[in-house]
Amino acid sequence: MSGVRGKVAVVTGAGSGIGRQLAAELARRGARLAVSDIDEAGLAATAEQVKALGAEVRADRLDVSDRPAVEAYAAAVAGHFGVVHQVYNNAGVAGAGRGVLDTDWAAYERTLAVNLFGVIHGTKAFLPHLVASGDGHVVNVSSLNGIMGQPALSDYCAAKFGVRGFTEALRGELLAAGHPVKVSVVHPGGVRTNIATAALERARRDGAEVTARDEARTRLYNEKLLKMPAERAARIIVGGVEAGRPRILVGGDARAVDVLVRLAPRWYPRFAARLERRLSGAT
Repeated sequence: MSGVRGKVAVVTGAGSGIGRQLAAELARRGARLAVSDIDEAGLAATAEQVKALGAEVRADRLDVSDRPAVEAYAAAVAGHFGVVHQVYNNAGVAGAGRGVLDTDWAAYERTLAVNLFGVIHGTKAFLPHLVASGDGHVVNVSSLNGIMGQPALSDYCAAKFGVRGFTEALRGELLAAGHPVKVSVVHPGGVRTNIATAALERARRDGAEVTARDEARTRLYNEKLLKMPAERAARIIVGGVEAGRPRILVGGDARAVDVLVRLAPRWYPRFAARLERRLSGAT
C-alpha cells in the first residue's frame, strides 16, 4: 500500500464538492497540498479549511481548460514544493442536459474543454514531475457516465468516457515503460454536490432559456440521485489511491451500473431511456 502522508498532492476543482473534500481528506492523512479552482471565493474557503487541519497548502486560481496556464501551474507547484507525487484531476462541469439535436456547439466545446481536456492538460503537465518523484500517482475523475451512456448528456458522456479511455491507455503505457507512477480512474455515482444547481445558474447567467422541465430535472437530481455525502466519496477515493486500485467505483449506484453494463450491454440503453423519461417528467 502507498500512503499519502508527507506526499505532495495536487487537487483541481478544489473550490467545492468532491474536490474540497478530497483536499480535506488528504490533509487529514498528512499530505501537503496544492489546490486550485476557477472559483476564487470557494478556493479560499477550501484553503482555510485545509490550513485548519494543519496541512501545508498552496492555492491558485486555475482554468484547467487553458493548457498554457496548466503547464505554468505545474512548473510553479513543482518549484514551490520541490517535488509532486500525486495529481487529482477532479475539476469538472455539468453537461448541457439537452438532446443531441438541441445541444449547441458551445456546450460541447465547453464540456469537453473542462471535463476531458482539463484532465489531459493536468496529466501531461504533471506527469514528468510524478515520474521524477519515484512514487507518483495520477488520479483522474470520470463518472458513472464514463461507464453508461445517458440520454440528454451526450457532451458529458463523451467527456467522461474519454477520461476513462485516456486514463486506461496511460496506465498501460506506464506499466510497459516501467515508470514508478500508478494510475487510477474514478467513477463516482450520485454525490451530493452543487453541480446540477450550478449548471442551472450558469444557464441563467448566460441568458439561455431555462424551462420548468430544467428546474424539475435539477430538483430530481438534488433530491433523489445526488445522495452520497461528498466527504464519504472523498474517503473512498483516497482509500482507493492508498490501496493502489486502478478503478475506484464510488457508491452503490456506480457499482450497480458497472454490473448492468457488463452483463447487459444491449439492454441497458432501455434502462437509460426509462431514466431519462422520468427525469424529463414524461410518462
